[in-house]
Amino acid sequence: MQPAPFVPCVSVSANAMPSTPQAPLDSPNPYESPAKVSNYLTPANSTGPIDFNALPTLYRDPSFWGMTTAQFLGAFNDTLFKQVVLLLCVQVVVTSGKTADLQFIALGVFSIPFILFSGSAGWLADRVSKRKVIIGCKVAEVAIMIAGGVSFYMMLAPVRVGDDYHTRGLPISVMIVLFLMGTHSAVFGPSKYGILPEMVRGRDLPRFNGVIQMTTFLALIFGVVAGSFLVEAFRDRLWLASGVCVLIAGAGTAASLLVRRVPVAQPNLKFTSSAVAVSRETWQLFTRDRALLWAMLIYSLFWFLGGVVQPSVNALGKIQLERKDWETGLLAACMGVGIAGGCVLAGKLSAGTISFRLVRVGAWGMVVCLALLALPGGPHHHLLGYFGSMPVLVALGLFAGLLAVPLQVFLQARPPENQKGRVIGSMNLVNWIAIIGAVGFIAGCNVLLDRMKLPASTIFGLTAVILLPVALFYRPRDAAL
Repeated sequence: MQPAPFVPCVSVSANAMPSTPQAPLDSPNPYESPAKVSNYLTPANSTGPIDFNALPTLYRDPSFWGMTTAQFLGAFNDTLFKQVVLLLCVQVVVTSGKTADLQFIALGVFSIPFILFSGSAGWLADRVSKRKVIIGCKVAEVAIMIAGGVSFYMMLAPVRVGDDYHTRGLPISVMIVLFLMGTHSAVFGPSKYGILPEMVRGRDLPRFNGVIQMTTFLALIFGVVAGSFLVEAFRDRLWLASGVCVLIAGAGTAASLLVRRVPVAQPNLKFTSSAVAVSRETWQLFTRDRALLWAMLIYSLFWFLGGVVQPSVNALGKIQLERKDWETGLLAACMGVGIAGGCVLAGKLSAGTISFRLVRVGAWGMVVCLALLALPGGPHHHLLGYFGSMPVLVALGLFAGLLAVPLQVFLQARPPENQKGRVIGSMNLVNWIAIIGAVGFIAGCNVLLDRMKLPASTIFGLTAVILLPVALFYRPRDAAL
């Protein structure tokens, strides 16, 4: 699941990128919810306009806590369930003696819905009340997690009569549930992000976005660790562990009921072919503004690297270093902690500018960290080993945050007012295409490493080579806010 925007939209000076055409960027903040807006319904089913100035302060607003809790628990459940399936894929390799790492299949199944349904989900968020979409998604999450428990029971029940599911691989039912979880997240995202400016004051949006960002990364970290512990504790009874996911989904559904009611943005909006892809106007904008296009492509590389590194860390811990599931989960959590810290640090270091110098620092730092993780040596053909990898993974995440935040701010601020939403939607689509590309990259690397008898950690070095051109050649000038 993609993290929420780190900062609200801002304005960039017209001379920030003199080499490319640029639309005016001095218009009002598109995320602002001014008090004069009169078509929002009140929280109590009233038909009168909402008085934004009469709302409680942000941290005393039940709607704020409802939205924050619902999205945190949803991201946590996503990550937990996905980590369980990824570790089961690794377990197939470890137990059956197979050489191919099957995680790329699970990642592909989870990612495909974001390609197929992101555009349609954006249309749905405008066509139907965003609050209804949010609640509907949370209810669907409960049903999906129940289906997950059933699929785990069907997979693991034969173990009680002497069969071994690890030799047969994962059943299709588990992958179907993973696909449905990805679909749920793809539909949930546009309404989750789109409702924020409709439910609080404009001046509260920076803090709201900050909390959403922080809780998203916390959910990713805790979800990876919790999924690893559940696999370790309920190895042959994962249907019981799935009950935890059902309870989490139920709590998220209850929290979503606190979200403030908002009207339908465009009740008569018709579904067209452009709703599933990038509109013609947005393509034309990217053609005219190459700085915007390059920023989007390099930002998608951040998600490509994430799609490669997470399963590679699992393979490093489980297959190469022969560690337990919970120990492997801690390795992945180290990177999550680093990303959260890097995002906060990038926001502070930017100091009123879009600092592309931070992008270069982040790129070089990531190249060095990835190269270190690939160094051979020692009893497991890995020089750093388990404990040596931990600080390097924290540093890798920190540099990734430095790279990502300036690009994210630029992509929010650069487009003209009437296309910001579509540009962000296009960005989400391209990011998930990059993640799908990561699946293919991992599959190709697995074949290459197997044929050349190289350790799994070699993939970190190959990933560093892909990032190196960004560190060497990406040189836009800093832009004032």
